[in-house]
Amino acid sequence: MKTVLITGASSGYGLETARHFHAQGWNVIATMRTPRKDVLPESPRMQVLPLDVTNAASIAAALALCGPIDVLVNNAGIGLFGASEATPMATIREIFETNTFGVMAMTQAVLPAFRERRTGVIVNVTSSAVLAPMPLVAPYTASKTAIEGYTASLALELEAFNIRVKLVQPGYGPTTRFTSNAGQRLEGLVTEPYAPLAQRIFASLSDMPAVTREADVAQAVWQAATDGASQLRYPAGADAVALAALSAS
Repeated sequence: MKTVLITGASSGYGLETARHFHAQGWNVIATMRTPRKDVLPESPRMQVLPLDVTNAASIAAALALCGPIDVLVNNAGIGLFGASEATPMATIREIFETNTFGVMAMTQAVLPAFRERRTGVIVNVTSSAVLAPMPLVAPYTASKTAIEGYTASLALELEAFNIRVKLVQPGYGPTTRFTSNAGQRLEGLVTEPYAPLAQRIFASLSDMPAVTREADVAQAVWQAATDGASQLRYPAGADAVALAALSAS
């Protein structure tokens, strides 16, 4: 029986992905900063562990508890919406610590075991923001675009060890916690000069005919982890699929 470790599994895409893998009969290690067992099925195949991807000691402790894994899903992330001009550099660095360096740290931590066993899959969850430019998410997009380049290069680097590295690109999901998990980081980031632009963006998003569901992302992660294909990128959600097709044309 195979085992998947998922970061950021307390809500949204990570939570649905944990449920999906469990439903497929896998052992699931659902990690989150503050463990919440109440949101996941009670099962001997479901393990909930504390994990802060920005803390090396936390990463080491979690991996020591979970034993060998077959798939790592780097899903933990922080959303950020606001004017780049008004975003403190400390906030930008915090976004990169989770969205970019946290992914790299988790990947480095599992690679020795993957390499020794000559097997393993790493799935990095980014965003459809990398497929088409969108205003007022510049630092967030930069943090995710960095992972796109990192993943594409790493996939080539690890081919010789039979380790596959994949990207899942979720579209816009209004039911997910893109900004709610950002907390006080958002305060004051849409300043008066940028307010009309922000209002237009929110209006256009509310009128979108097709958006991404959490189940779309869970299915894309499942496919990336299990299909054995050489495919690198998996857009998730109707809007992301459409953007991916446009960017490829």
